[in-house]
Amino acid sequence: MRFLHTSDWHLGRSFHRVGMLGAQAEFIGHLVATVREREVDAVVVSGDVYDRAVPPLSAVELFDDALHRLADLGVPTVMISGNHDSARRLGVGAGLMGRAGIHLRTEPSACGTPVLLPDAYGDVAFYGLPYLEPALVRDEFGVERAGHETVLAAAMDRVRADLAARPAGTRSVVLAHAFVTGGEPSDSERDIAVGGVASVPAALFDGVDYVALGHLHGCQTLTDRVRYSGSPLPYSFSEAGHRKSVWLVDLAADGSVTAERVDCPVPRPLARIRGTLEELLADPALAPHEEAWVEATLTDPVRPADPMARLAERFPHTLALVFDPDRPPDDPDVSYARRLAGRDDQQIAEDFVAHVRGTGPDAHERTVLRDAFDAVRADEAVREVAR
Repeated sequence: MRFLHTSDWHLGRSFHRVGMLGAQAEFIGHLVATVREREVDAVVVSGDVYDRAVPPLSAVELFDDALHRLADLGVPTVMISGNHDSARRLGVGAGLMGRAGIHLRTEPSACGTPVLLPDAYGDVAFYGLPYLEPALVRDEFGVERAGHETVLAAAMDRVRADLAARPAGTRSVVLAHAFVTGGEPSDSERDIAVGGVASVPAALFDGVDYVALGHLHGCQTLTDRVRYSGSPLPYSFSEAGHRKSVWLVDLAADGSVTAERVDCPVPRPLARIRGTLEELLADPALAPHEEAWVEATLTDPVRPADPMARLAERFPHTLALVFDPDRPPDDPDVSYARRLAGRDDQQIAEDFVAHVRGTGPDAHERTVLRDAFDAVRADEAVREVAR
């Protein structure tokens, strides 16, 4: 069976205030053409179809268009909800859509119920594990302490139990939306850490033939059988070095896997440039970036006058301007943002405690802080689902 693995469309999202709907529509066209031209048997979409729980109408219309075009090809699609999606909204009409070959898997309770798609060698069982917010699915999976690893492990136990009851030789594909250890994040993914832990081990998915991951925006191979497709478009300048693509996966009769990257259309290249304003305006080596979306970091010791307007004369698609003068790290004038770079909420809070009272929090206080952050995240998730 040949299937196409994609994820993280984030329909409705902008890139530094530049609307991406046209580029997203171009990707959908590319996806449909690839399915047709490469004789794809199934499409899997591993979450974050939309960028937010209540997407704009234009994004919903594009999603509807994508589903109709895939259904018209007669190619089954299996799709899960991600942490940006409202699982309940995305799952509306799932029963009716399933009759057209569009299989939406948004309910945690259905993790162990696969979509069965046959080929010449028998059935392939596609198991959809939507994003599992630990605080919200703890009771469903009967785990004592809510955490990503515990709830995903419980979901995978259901997958393996169902698979064990099927005829020998039944091949299996799991769709999951999670941060798996070894994956490389970017700046555009929403933090999903619970208890200070965001990632789960790849070994958690042992026992299936292929794991189609979503959440991280870079295309990555963790093992031959565990892969991220990444987002088809960039959503932060940290993705400037990404090659945006989808996976074209061939699943053989014996469950062995071969995978090929198929490049996605590039609306405009990304460039990160750094130097003084005069250097950036004069350096001939930067000529290839003149038509790119640009993030410019200025290292001038004093902020120059009208930097954005002057940069735009050479780089008309400059979208982000960062002021980062070359100074030693202990310089008192180093910006607050620079001092916080790379630090998560827990670390910032602990540093604040140390600053206020002269000593950092003890183990009990760190646990209190962590539980407070987890409670806020869980509350935000509940509010988003209820909206």
